[in-house]
Amino acid sequence: MNGAELLVKTAVAAGIHVCFANAGTTELPITIAFDSIPGIRPILALFEGVCTGAADGYGRMLDKPAMNLLHLGPGFANGIANLHNARRAHTPILNVIGEHATWHRPADAPLTMDIEALVGTVSGWQRTNKSVESLSRDMADAISATFYGQIASLIVPQNHQWAEHNDDTVSLPGFLFDPVEHDSIEAAAQLLRTGKKAALMIGGRALRTRGLQAAVRIKRATGCDLLTGTFPGYMERGAGLPPVSRIPYFPEQATSMLSQYQGIVLAGIKAPVTFFGYQGIDSQVLTEYQQTVHIGTGRQNIIEVLEGLADALGMLGNSHGREDVVTEPQRPQLPQGALTAEKACLTLAALQPEHAIIVDEGLTSVFSYYSLTAALPPHSLMTIAGGSIGYGMPCAVGAAIACPDRPVINLQADGSAMYTVQALWTEAREGLNVTTLICSNRSYNILKLELQRAGIEPGPKALSLAELRPPVIDWVSIARGFGVPAVSVSTAEGLAHALKKALEEPGPHLIEMVL
Repeated sequence: MNGAELLVKTAVAAGIHVCFANAGTTELPITIAFDSIPGIRPILALFEGVCTGAADGYGRMLDKPAMNLLHLGPGFANGIANLHNARRAHTPILNVIGEHATWHRPADAPLTMDIEALVGTVSGWQRTNKSVESLSRDMADAISATFYGQIASLIVPQNHQWAEHNDDTVSLPGFLFDPVEHDSIEAAAQLLRTGKKAALMIGGRALRTRGLQAAVRIKRATGCDLLTGTFPGYMERGAGLPPVSRIPYFPEQATSMLSQYQGIVLAGIKAPVTFFGYQGIDSQVLTEYQQTVHIGTGRQNIIEVLEGLADALGMLGNSHGREDVVTEPQRPQLPQGALTAEKACLTLAALQPEHAIIVDEGLTSVFSYYSLTAALPPHSLMTIAGGSIGYGMPCAVGAAIACPDRPVINLQADGSAMYTVQALWTEAREGLNVTTLICSNRSYNILKLELQRAGIEPGPKALSLAELRPPVIDWVSIARGFGVPAVSVSTAEGLAHALKKALEEPGPHLIEMVL
């Protein structure tokens, strides 16, 4: 058995079932090993940013890693923007990066690059394999590291992949969370018992159903509000779960929202900061006068931490009502007339199926969507956790691979869609159940909003860098060219008809919503 076969065998034994790949010469032994070692489904993407974004969507949905197979430093560099988003979302991802043969690297061939430096920017764990004998152990260690909600990157020289190894025994990953830290739980309980206006801010795994169930117990015991960050990586949403308020994107609104609280418990999430540095505005949204307690830091299981806090609080006489959870689903009415951003959001909220997966990269066009969803039928929501645009289409690919029995709806801004539009080809090739809704305002509208906030009237050159016309992007032709059926709509009625049709038919669809 050679090193590549041992690597794949180790991955299969550890529960890795999917590999998103854009491989090259240095990874050929691994691609060949997929044929001889069954158990992994290789999926081709036409750009490494699609591979990494798809692995992000897969990992967010299942809370376990997919594997990326990437070609040397340039291949990893092509995927790094969506790995940045995955790092911020605490997504488990396994990167395997092929490297030149150890004896060839000193030649400084055209594709030679400092891969170690690159992977260090986004990886919580990294290692360069030193021998075929250590390859299975390295692979198992990498997979173990992902279980903490982080990216692990293993660099494998090509000659180690080809090398024969007499022992085909594979190493298995080992994983344990750190023990729950009870002193911080007691400090949080004391803060919430004071009767001060307080909030529980949750992130990461806490936004899954079990974490939300613990959070609502804490809310019922203390009356605290439930908050999360501006762009949560993954959350369960809808009837039967407590509504969780997102911190607004713009700093003035975020400060206004959070200034009402005297105390805040941060559970599995960092204290909020502004997205950018704005003149005259503090980077820190919370002030020194607000009491904060952090729980679930490091490698603790944040769900167990929240359950421990709920147990510590008890029900305090159950003094707070149960109106915080909507038990029966409620939908808005379908709008009519010329399509606007708000009507697009209303239409989606009125029609999205139960247990839909919503991949939100609609950006400025979908500010109103989240507020419509607390009482919808249960669904999963993913957002652009790291702010690096181009994540939506690949993330939808990964979500559809992870959960083939659930409809995936990608609410997608047009400008950021062009970063990774190659994902449509993978959707068509794999027959994925993804409906892409393009928010076609034909601009980088966030730039216009930032200029407006700053009181700046842009000139023609500045405005040309925010407009996506001329020429107008022909989304229907682009999608059909990649093998995805597509239509363009400009009315609310047209959107409702097209969305119903797309959701009824198998395979991918794209709907351009002209706003």
